[in-house]
Amino acid sequence: MNKTVRVALVALLCVGAAACSKKAEVKPQPPMEQNTQTQTQASDGKYTPADLDTDACLRQRVVYFDFDKTEIKPEFQQIMACHAKYLQDRPMSHIRLEGNTDERGTREYNLGLGERRGNAVSSALQAAGGSASQLEVISYGKEKPVCREHNEDCWGKNRRVEIVYTAQ
Repeated sequence: MNKTVRVALVALLCVGAAACSKKAEVKPQPPMEQNTQTQTQASDGKYTPADLDTDACLRQRVVYFDFDKTEIKPEFQQIMACHAKYLQDRPMSHIRLEGNTDERGTREYNLGLGERRGNAVSSALQAAGGSASQLEVISYGKEKPVCREHNEDCWGKNRRVEIVYTAQ
């Protein structure tokens, strides 16, 4: 029996059971205390596509790099773990890792640097449990800046890898 049929049967049984049951008085529940962990994960602890928009860790989809570096900074390790878990929980999901650089350097150098940064994020996701078949790396080099000023603050915003979900 395929998954769609099973889900439909379970939904049908739930509707039937609800229709046959007596109406019970519903008492208001006190608001639940929120903790720092994800509130929207499925009851089995797995991520769902809705978590991409609601989970604070999964909403972070940009990894920044130091000048001329490809090493992932320690502050981005938790983001790698969250996205790797999502990939494990959702085997049909796919991510495109878009490597970017600042404006300094030649076009060829920056395309290579953007690719190396994308590969570094890909390796980190795989090390945390993601599958290589779910990942695609592309480099834009200096062609897609998010900031066009000519200063260190702006250049820092352009030295990045963006995590783009192409299938959830």
